[in-house]
Amino acid sequence: MRRRSEPHTFEQRLNAQRLRLEHELAGLPDGSERDAVAARIEQLQTAAAMYDFLSPRDTGAAAS
Repeated sequence: MRRRSEPHTFEQRLNAQRLRLEHELAGLPDGSERDAVAARIEQLQTAAAMYDFLSPRDTGAAAS
C-alpha cells in the first residue's frame, strides 16, 4: 500500500512555489515573461506577509 506524505502547511507551499519561481527566473532573459515571473514572486511574498500578519499569535502569557 502506498504511504501518504505529510500535508504541507500553507507557508511551506508558498515558500516552495517562491523557490521554484526564483529558480525559473534565474534562467529567463529580460522581457515580459521574466517580468511576469518576478511579479508572481512578489505576490507570493505579499501573501506570506499577509498570512503571517493575520495568523493568531501565541503570546504565551495567560490573560487575567
